[in-house]
Amino acid sequence: MHTDAGMGARLDRPLPRGRHGLSRDDVRQSQHDRMVGAMTDAVAAKGYAATSVADVLRGAGVSRETFYQQFSDKLDCFMSAFEEAATSLIDRLEAAATAALPGVPAGPEEQFARFERGFDAYIDALTTTDRAVARVFLVEVHAAGPDAVRRRAAFQQVFVDRMAELLGVRTDRGRFACEVYVAAVSSMVTVPLIDGDDEALRRLRDPILDLVRQGLDEPLNPPSPDE
Repeated sequence: MHTDAGMGARLDRPLPRGRHGLSRDDVRQSQHDRMVGAMTDAVAAKGYAATSVADVLRGAGVSRETFYQQFSDKLDCFMSAFEEAATSLIDRLEAAATAALPGVPAGPEEQFARFERGFDAYIDALTTTDRAVARVFLVEVHAAGPDAVRRRAAFQQVFVDRMAELLGVRTDRGRFACEVYVAAVSSMVTVPLIDGDDEALRRLRDPILDLVRQGLDEPLNPPSPDE
């Protein structure tokens, strides 16, 4: 959500009535953030199909006129929520994975340790910090139509890119393995996420990390015949 540290106030909360000293752009951004947040919360609670524009208006504290000044319809608002959900998940995983690792030597051990931290952040997002965001990205996007599903597939490739980068993958075979891992994990977490079964989500951690470790040991980047 948009913030301005100089003002010392979050702009994703309803603005006070009367004079507030915010620019027109700040007001518009605040309204946008509140509507996107309200869409995320409503869809996570009710599902995309059952969510209405009226739900967003109530949750964001804005008028119907304000909504249609920024979005053409419910789907347009949902896609903004989806884009922010995907970006939030990617940023969270990347921040965890790229944080300093004191005492871990460079090489495969460091690569795996960074991946492990990123994956732990992913499981944490599904079970605690970003549950609503994860539901929008992994579940409800499928109810929003084929264009939304294609957009999700494009974002999934970003996860593949990050995994390949963290593990030092350099070959087509290795990248395909990363695509398989990402697709499998996305599928495996969906039902537990729908059911709110946090323990089932956490039980996936060790077996998935073991498979990745085996891939590094075997490895994902075999030498070419000419080497």
